[in-house]
Amino acid sequence: MPATEKTVRRSLLVASAILLSTALTAPAALAAPRPATSPPAAPPAHTPVVGGERLGKPGTQVNLAAGVPVLPKELSARSWIVADAETGDVLAAHDAHRPLAPASTLKMLFADTLLPKWPRTTTHRVEPSDLAGVGAGSSMVGVKENETYSVHDLWLGVFLRSGNDAVHVLAAMNGGVDKTVDEMNAHAEELQALDTHAVSPDGYDAPGQVSSAYDLTLIARSGLQKKDFREYCSTVRAQFPGETKKNKKGKRVRESFEIQNTNRLLSGDYDVPVYQGIAGVKNGNTTNAGATFTGVAERDGKVLLVTVMNPKKKESNEVYKETARLFDWGFAAAGKVEPVGELVPPKSVADATAAPGPSASPGQAGGTGAGSQPVASAHTGGGADGMGVALGITGGVLVLLAGGAFLVNRRWPLPDLVRRRPRP
Repeated sequence: MPATEKTVRRSLLVASAILLSTALTAPAALAAPRPATSPPAAPPAHTPVVGGERLGKPGTQVNLAAGVPVLPKELSARSWIVADAETGDVLAAHDAHRPLAPASTLKMLFADTLLPKWPRTTTHRVEPSDLAGVGAGSSMVGVKENETYSVHDLWLGVFLRSGNDAVHVLAAMNGGVDKTVDEMNAHAEELQALDTHAVSPDGYDAPGQVSSAYDLTLIARSGLQKKDFREYCSTVRAQFPGETKKNKKGKRVRESFEIQNTNRLLSGDYDVPVYQGIAGVKNGNTTNAGATFTGVAERDGKVLLVTVMNPKKKESNEVYKETARLFDWGFAAAGKVEPVGELVPPKSVADATAAPGPSASPGQAGGTGAGSQPVASAHTGGGADGMGVALGITGGVLVLLAGGAFLVNRRWPLPDLVRRRPRP
C-alpha cells in the first residue's frame, strides 16, 4: 500500500475516533440527528403553578384518607396553607396563590432582603428625612429624630412592634424607599414568590401591593435560614432606646423602655394562650388586608409553617385562633397525609441543584430537559441514526439519575431552628 494512502487511512481512523469520543461524551440533544431547519418547539399550553398544579386550584386542597384527621371546621380565612418547613411538603391549602394585601407580614420580605447588609452593631443617627413617608396610623416603635440607634435596635423594632418608623430608617440607610422596594421585588422573584409585588417596604396599604399565603410561607422559610431572623422573630420582649432628656439634676440621660412582640401566639393574650412550640414569625393588620399571620412551630421533631390571611370572622385574635387550629391539624396529620404540593427552593438553590455534573448534559440535570434546544444540529448519514438512538437512551438514563438527585436535594432544611426556648 502506498505511503500516502496509509497516511490518509490513518488520518481517517484518528478523525473517526475523535468524532466517536466526542459523540459519546456530548449531550444526547447534540448527538441526535435533527434537520437544520426544524421548527422551534411549541410553547407550553399553560404556565405551571409554582409548587404544583393543585395549589393553583380554587378552594381547599387536601388528600383525606384513612387515618388522616379531618380539617378544622371553623376556618374563615380567605387563604391559608400548612407546610412542613424542612421538607417543603404542603400538607393542605386553601386558595394558596390567591393575591391578597399582605399588611405587615410583608416585613418578612423586607427583613430577608436587608438583614445581611449590616452588622447588628452598626449605628445610625436618624435624620428627619428618614421618617418621611411613614403612613398615617402606622404601627410605630418610637424612633426619634436626631437620636442614634443600632441596627440591632431597629430590627427589634421591626419584628416586635412592627414599627414602620424603624422600617423607614433602615430603608433610608439602604439608599431610600424606592431602591429598597426594587430590591425586595427582585428578592421575591429569586425566591419564586411570583404572586408578590411590593410597593411599600413596611406593608402599609398601597395600590397594587399583594402577596399570597404560598408566597409568605416561602418568604418566611427563606428568612428562617438566617440566624438573626430567627432570633428577632422569636424574641418575646426587649428593651428599646428612648429619647434623650434632662433628668432632675440637669444631666442629659437616655433611658430605655420595654417592647413586646405583637405575635399573640408567641406572647399570649387574654383569649389566646402561647402556642406550644411556637418560634415566630410575623403578623400584620391593615384596613385593606385585614389580619394576616405566618407562624412557625415545632413539636415532636416536626417543624411546620402556617400562613393565614384575612379571616372573615372579625372576632378578637381570630387570625391566631385559626392558625393554632391549623397547627394542631398539621402536627396530627404529619406523616399520614399525602402532600398536595411543595414549597419550592429559591432559584439559585434550584439552579445549583440542577447544575450539570460530569455526566449530565445541559437542560437535563434536574430531571427535565423541557424547553432545551440543541446548540447545533447533527448531520444525518453514515450510521449516525444508530448512534443517535444509542445516545438518546444514555441521555434518558442521565435524565433519570439527575432527576433522582434533584428530588433528594430539593429539601431545604432549617439550620438550628429555635425549637424551644425559655420563656421570659
